[in-house]
Formats: sequence, C-alpha cells, structure tokens
Amino acid sequence: MYSPTTRVLTVLELLQAHGKLSGAELARRLEVDGRTLRRYIAKLEDLGIPVVAERGRYGCYSLIAGFKLPPMMFTDDEALALSIGLVAARGLGLAEGGTAVQSAQAKLERVMPGKLKTRIRALAETVSLDLSRSVAPGDNTALLALSAAAHGWQRVHLSYRSADDVDTERDFDPYGLAYRGGRWYAVGRCHLREELRSFRLDRVRQVQPLNAVFTPPVDFNAVQHLALGLATLPRATPVRVLLKTDLQTAQMELPESIGVFQPSEQGVLLHSQTDSVPWFARQLARLSFAFEIHEPPALREALHAWAQQLLEQHA
Repeated sequence: MYSPTTRVLTVLELLQAHGKLSGAELARRLEVDGRTLRRYIAKLEDLGIPVVAERGRYGCYSLIAGFKLPPMMFTDDEALALSIGLVAARGLGLAEGGTAVQSAQAKLERVMPGKLKTRIRALAETVSLDLSRSVAPGDNTALLALSAAAHGWQRVHLSYRSADDVDTERDFDPYGLAYRGGRWYAVGRCHLREELRSFRLDRVRQVQPLNAVFTPPVDFNAVQHLALGLATLPRATPVRVLLKTDLQTAQMELPESIGVFQPSEQGVLLHSQTDSVPWFARQLARLSFAFEIHEPPALREALHAWAQQLLEQHA
C-alpha cells in the first residue's frame, strides 16, 4: 500500500512529467476520489509548491509556469556512488529490479544538471558487475517486511519452507539482513530452536509482525554471522591446516566461508569441514604460501594426487 506522503509526491511527479492533468485523470492514476486528491494538492501548496487549478469543463491541474525543483547537486564521488549503486541493484536478487532501476535513474536524471546527467548515464551504460549468481525471490515483500522489523526491533511470525519443501512456523527476532553468494538472508534469533539462525528470503512464505519487541546484541554483524554459520556447517570430514602466513593474507587468498581462521604463533590455524576432500586439496594447492596439513591424512593424499595430475597434464 502507498502511504499518503508517497501519493503526494506522486502527484508532483505526474504534474512535472505531463505538464497538465485533469483532476479526474489524477484521481484515476492515484486510485483515490476527488476529495482525497484535493487534500493532496493542498499538501503540495503547504510545502510551497505552486499548483494552478483551472476550473470548468476542461479544468486541470498544473504547476505554475517556469517552476522547477532545484537540481540535485552531487560531487563526482557522490555521483559515482549513485551510479554504481543503481548498477548493482540490477543484480542483487530484487524482484522487478531492472524496472525499478530504470525508473529511479530516470527520476534522478530529470532533476540533475546536464553535465552530471551525462556522467551518470555513461557509467550506467558502460559498467557491469558480475552478480550472475543472484537468485530473485518472487517479490520484495519479505525483504521489506524483515528489514522494517529489524530496524524497529519488532518480533515477527515467520512461515518458512525448507530445502526439502517442509513448511514450518516460528517466531523470529530479525537482527539484520545480509546478501551473500547470490542470495538474501535474514539473521536473528529463532524462538522455535531457541538459537541464532539464518533464513533464505526466497524460502520465506509469509512475515507477520507481532506485538512484541526484542533487544539485539550490541554491534551484531549479520554478514559475519552468516559467513561463520556457512563455514561451520556440519560436513563429512573435519579439516585442520596450519597456514604459514598472517591472518590478512590467509583471508585474502581463501574464501571466508571455507572455515574459521585462528591466529597462532606459527601462523594461522584453519578449522574447517568438507564433503569433498579433493575440492579442499585444490583450494590449498593454489596458495602462495606454505602450509602444513594436520588432519585428515586423506587430504595429503588428495593434494599429492592433484599435484601428480598437474605434472602429467603439463609434462
């Protein structure tokens, strides 16, 4: 549902775009009656925006001749941030993302100075980001509802469908939302399991606000918690490797989700689990620094086999 403020701004947008519109046409586009429309017009006038009302059979509303909103003034860095943000929005798994981006860009361009408008358009048309793994939910309802609940510290009732198509119901305290690996997640306290959990938004069936509030942990970081959760998922084979480098280099050369990094006197201990020992061996083989495998022994064998295969391929 649109809020009254949004509808008032829509009236302004329509008058700027079309010049003149009859009251009947404005009311039809806003899906309101004439009395409500006149109230919106009055709000615009209260904001100092001069609306001219021409009465009679062919009466219409328009903005006073020569009136324009002042152009938005952005620095080059601000314009770059806006442009890259719009480009990224196309691939962030948002329903109707492409349409929304085009609409937002058009509105910005209408109130920008010509030189800045050209820069924005050039960036939008020439910059591309690799977000091909994004998975769009059916719509943005869950994202909007859960972000509002997280901001207001409001508990919700969550209807959720698991990967094996089992529907569950639970009360949930959303601490924050995160985007990772092409998907959106809500992270917070699940009252069904009484622990911190993360839920994929494309599997959320319904979000219902409850008359209850919660207090989130201080400085809670949804992205970090999600990364740790993915890194510590139970898997078939435990792995422990000593990386003979510093923490920053280790995290730069290995994906964050591969495991938990623990600094030590000898370097960095990597604690992990894997369902594929050969895959883990290939991740270690590409490192630029030395390492020592503590467990499992099968990882040493897989690493040796991979090295032998490379030698044979490039002999």
